[in-house]
Amino acid sequence: MNILQEIAQRTKERIIEEKRSEIISKARSMPVGDFTFEKALKTNDIAFICEAKKASPSKGIIAENFPYLQIAKDYEKAGAAAISVLTEPFYFKGADEYLREIADVVKIPLLRKDFTIDEYMIYEAKILGASAVLLICSILGQSVIAEYIKIADSLGLSSLVEVHDEHEVEMALSAGARIVGVNNRNLKTFEVDITLSERLRKLVPKDIIFVAESGIKTREDVQKLRDFGADAALIGEALMKGAKLEWLR
Repeated sequence: MNILQEIAQRTKERIIEEKRSEIISKARSMPVGDFTFEKALKTNDIAFICEAKKASPSKGIIAENFPYLQIAKDYEKAGAAAISVLTEPFYFKGADEYLREIADVVKIPLLRKDFTIDEYMIYEAKILGASAVLLICSILGQSVIAEYIKIADSLGLSSLVEVHDEHEVEMALSAGARIVGVNNRNLKTFEVDITLSERLRKLVPKDIIFVAESGIKTREDVQKLRDFGADAALIGEALMKGAKLEWLR
C-alpha cells in the first residue's frame, strides 16, 4: 500500500466516525454558490492558489508555528487568487477549524484540500465555507469523479480534479472536469518533477483550467508555467518556508 492509498484508507475510517446526517440537509439548504474558485483562476496571467499547510508526509512538520489566520490574510493581501486549506488531520496536521475560521477572515475563494473519498465530504466542505473540493483520480474511479462533480455543481462548488499521468488526464476529462490539476509529486516515491505539468498540459484542452501543483519554488519555475500555458499554480511548501508571493511573480 502506497502513501496515497494509506491516507485514503485512514480518511475512510475518519469519515465513518464523523458522519452526521444533518450536514447534508444543511448544505443543501444553503444558497448555491457561483463557482467563485474557477472564476478566480481565469485571469490574463497565471493565478496563484496559495496553500496553508502545517505538515506533509514527505517533509514532516513544515511550520511548527502555524498562525493560519494571519497566513491566509497575508496571502489575500499579496494577491492570491485562492487559498488551499489542508483539513486532513493525520498526515498533514490539518483541521476543519482552519477552513471554517479562514473563511470568516478572507474574501477570496477557498479550496478544501483533503482526500475526498465520500460524497459526505463535499457537503461538509460547503458547510465549512469552501468554494472548491479536491478529487484525486488515483483514489477515485471515473464514474465516481463524474458523480462527485455533479454533487459539487449542485452546491455551486468547483472541483479540482488531480491527475498524475496521461491515463488520469483522460479519466478527468471524460468525467467532465472543468479544472485539471497536475501533481508534480509522485506520491509513491515523493519525487518531484515539474516537467510533468509541461508534458501533460498538451493533453488538456485550452478551455479547461490547468493547474500545476507541487515543486514550484522560484520565479523561474513560475515563468516556465507561463511559457507552456498553465492557468494557475498551487504553491504551498515554498510559501510556508518563507518565500514571498511577490518574489514568484
